[in-house]
Amino acid sequence: MAARNPREAFAAYADERLPPAADGAVGKEGRLEAAFAAVDGETRLVQDYATVPFHLTGALDHDEELPGLATVYLQSPTGAVAQGDRHDLSVTVGADARAHVSTGNATKVHGMDRNFGRVDVDLSVAEDGYLEYLPEPTILHADARFRGETILSVAEGASAVVGEVLVPGRLARDEVFEFERAYTRLQARDADGLLFEDTTDLHPAERDPRRPGVMGVNDVLGTLYVVGDAAADPLHERVADATDARAGATALPNDAGVMVRALGERAAVSGALDAAWDEARRLLVGAPAPERRKD
Repeated sequence: MAARNPREAFAAYADERLPPAADGAVGKEGRLEAAFAAVDGETRLVQDYATVPFHLTGALDHDEELPGLATVYLQSPTGAVAQGDRHDLSVTVGADARAHVSTGNATKVHGMDRNFGRVDVDLSVAEDGYLEYLPEPTILHADARFRGETILSVAEGASAVVGEVLVPGRLARDEVFEFERAYTRLQARDADGLLFEDTTDLHPAERDPRRPGVMGVNDVLGTLYVVGDAAADPLHERVADATDARAGATALPNDAGVMVRALGERAAVSGALDAAWDEARRLLVGAPAPERRKD
């Protein structure tokens, strides 16, 4: 959505050094790894590793709608991405395992005057496995520079639901589209190679995101990727009538599944994606989505 190549832009940011803590230094490079496996008809968290600022407290099995599914909340005491931060997340779901992964709170991307913040997510689902990766929204503070890249790998018979919500500032403070740049990309692959790729590149100083054909009068952008045996029509019908958000669904290339996009106020966008998640669950695993409660 911007004229300049985003990779070149972030390469220039990376040249801006950060005294006294360099980008990716101790305390700025966080890693989290979680692996799930099917054991006696249930899914268990069989491996976990976390460095600052991440923390894991184990898996929960409280999903009454889908017994045998394991739920994990990725926790971060800071709940934020600062300049020079480099965060790597890896989630692996074994054959026949089912897992739901989310975050305990929204991720705040703080304002920056040097360098940028980056979050890389690697999601892998083995044969007949099922993954829901639905983090809370990412909030882009004024002067934020954020780059997020997600790679989803699915084996034969595997399926996944992956969500993303971008909030362009602290809306209660009338801070809207004051961030410097936000670039996110998701790539989905199977054994034969690339299934699809979707990129969002917002640079308000260069091109107004609210121009016609992009976000218009809307502030918040939400996307849900449903990878697996799902049809676009049922999802489109659900989100079109779900909330006040402007939302719709479209088939992904290579028969990979369905993408849902929603624009509007934060609550409306979240409501539309929750409705799409519920419908996707019914199509993929035959169970409705539970209420998302984290208190």
